[in-house]
Amino acid sequence: MARTHHILFQLFTAWSLLAQPKKEPADYVNPHIGGVGLLLTGTSPSIGLPYALVRLAPITSGGPDRYLANKISGFPAAGVILMPTTGPLETDPAKYASEFDRDFETATPYYGSNVLDKYAITVDYTVTRRAAFYRFAYPGNSSAHLLMMAGQGGEIATVGPDSVAGFSGGGGTRNYFFAIFSRPFTSPKSWRAQVPAIGRGGGGRGAGGEGVGHAVDVAGRPITVRVGASYISTDQARRNLVADIPEPNFEQVKSAARAVWNRELGKIAIEGGTEKQRTIFYTALYRSMGRPNDITEEGGQYYSGYDRQVHSIDGHPFYVGDNFWDTHRSLHPLQLLLDPQRQVDIVHSLLRMYDQGRWLPTAPTVGGDRGVMIGHHGTPFITDVYMKGYHDFDAEKAYAGMRKNAMEATIVPWRRGPLTVLDRVYLEKGFFPALAKGEKETVPEVHPFERRQAVAVTLENCYDDWAVAQMAKALNKQDDYAYFMKRARNYENVFDKSTGFMAPKSADGAWVEGFDPKLGGGQGGRDYFAEMNSWSYTFHVQHDIAGLMKLVGGREALIAKLDALFTENYGRSKYLFLAQFPDSTGLIGQYAQGNEPSFHIPYLYNYVGQPWKAQFRLRQIMKVWYDDSPFGIPGDDDGGSMSSWYVLSAMGFYPVTVGRPEYDIGSPLFRQVRLSLAKGKTFTIVARNVSDRNKYVQSATLNGKMLSAPRFMHSDIVSGGTLVLEMGPQPNKTWGAEAGPASAR
Repeated sequence: MARTHHILFQLFTAWSLLAQPKKEPADYVNPHIGGVGLLLTGTSPSIGLPYALVRLAPITSGGPDRYLANKISGFPAAGVILMPTTGPLETDPAKYASEFDRDFETATPYYGSNVLDKYAITVDYTVTRRAAFYRFAYPGNSSAHLLMMAGQGGEIATVGPDSVAGFSGGGGTRNYFFAIFSRPFTSPKSWRAQVPAIGRGGGGRGAGGEGVGHAVDVAGRPITVRVGASYISTDQARRNLVADIPEPNFEQVKSAARAVWNRELGKIAIEGGTEKQRTIFYTALYRSMGRPNDITEEGGQYYSGYDRQVHSIDGHPFYVGDNFWDTHRSLHPLQLLLDPQRQVDIVHSLLRMYDQGRWLPTAPTVGGDRGVMIGHHGTPFITDVYMKGYHDFDAEKAYAGMRKNAMEATIVPWRRGPLTVLDRVYLEKGFFPALAKGEKETVPEVHPFERRQAVAVTLENCYDDWAVAQMAKALNKQDDYAYFMKRARNYENVFDKSTGFMAPKSADGAWVEGFDPKLGGGQGGRDYFAEMNSWSYTFHVQHDIAGLMKLVGGREALIAKLDALFTENYGRSKYLFLAQFPDSTGLIGQYAQGNEPSFHIPYLYNYVGQPWKAQFRLRQIMKVWYDDSPFGIPGDDDGGSMSSWYVLSAMGFYPVTVGRPEYDIGSPLFRQVRLSLAKGKTFTIVARNVSDRNKYVQSATLNGKMLSAPRFMHSDIVSGGTLVLEMGPQPNKTWGAEAGPASAR
């Protein structure tokens, strides 16, 4: 009888599973993954369509870890913040904020809901590309208000019995809005107010400064508010709203947004893996589709912060909201696989910015190029698009912009503008100069906190110069090709053979005395590096791995250095090390998954004939440093950069050298991954016998042909086909053992 009960129980369980509706990709997404930063800033649980102008997330207080916040002070909608209240009208922001409970919150890519405990109000919200849609459910028979707040320099005005319009922001860039209520309101009132800050991704932290407040009485009944966004005018915001949400049907808009996400996430279909792995994967893919943002408005116009003018598009949408230092390494290569036309459109946007602002931007925003980070990494981004076969843009103009940045723009960290005395040292001597020991800074262009970052500046600009050279060669500019290939070897000038590490030199060419590869450089290593130390940056020569191998002393020496990277201790207590290097989270020895310059390093084992070590480390990184909890991202996600690394690595391949049309094989998590590509093509990765323990590639075939090296070409993907990886529990140390790096080309 017990056996019969057991069989019946198993049958019932199987039936129950079959009876459950099948999950769609959007159902796996958990926007709260990464909501608690390991040391720095957590992610925002934002909702919005992929690459869209509008993104929403409640504005919370309580520090950089949004998941831990327990008060909401507003809900953003383009240039306005909305906050429903009941009872006496409060205009002091400290009084209208409300507690809320995450356990009563709904967060999806396309829809969110919160309960404001102070008022017993439920707030639902969903989006279109250029508009927000809010639904407020007030308790019955209450004195109900909706506060509307605009930031510094803003204005709000009632423009009809059911409409409010205005803007936030002064200067050349304004966030305009036009809001339509589902029924008329009464008693509009305005005042000067302290307004919460709206952060990136629609969330917010802390106070944003003095702005304007506006309140309307809406009576204690449910009401919806549709809000159109624009960078052009309030009338354009109204046009965007009417085009995106012509009727106040909340469920219809929500359903349409869900369908968009399922379509975009569904471009990668996975089979196998655990529920947890699928959740991490699709959440990472959702994070990889947040930016850059298409700010093209109804009628085909856009506002440009590069000349403060409104323009008509040239047949290609206009994109802003990027930082190529973060995104060129894995985010854009992933997006290129899923939607190559969008990447071509982004190149067109950069070229329009070049026309309008006279420089090819590196961190384009709606207000102009942000002077952040180091390098001109829009260059390898454009080169990567071109080298992978997408030529539908003015390559000569793109090259002119790249070359101008390389020859005429400063490479001083966190600055934009013409050459400085430090740039002339780089151009003349082939390295960016550091301060000598005890030397005081006298160059006014050097950022007082970000410092010179001298070695990292040299290394990252070598890579940019290599990318310029590739475009020069493709365009038959042979003299430029030779010149920039010579500059691409400048990394040799900062390698100290006596220590085996990249190291700083002062302007006279002398090594900086007493340099410590692990702890040198002060806060974030910024005297010499960008947020990391020489242990990480010594491997930042992905454009010439053969040259790096030769520099460190050959294949065995590079293997030993890679092995040591993953086992080297901190040199002090862990908390003191992280206090100095807070961006170097996700640590395994000195390897730091929590910052972008590390991303390619595990794959370097493929170039020294030990791909099985790459497979071991990649699985370890994905298992330890990515999770389905609020702690699930190893560092600042930086617009999806951390997440895109996971998506690519979980599929089983990665672009080590962006600008070279090839991918390195790692260790996939899923038994099958199917990529739906442009022109109806499909590329499938099959990992036979894959499991937690079966993480080692035994052999590989591409369209039935054996692969002896652990890499394949971009053309192999976009032509369609199947990559089959035989997986096993022990390394096959012969597969890929003879595969070495190509010299820089």
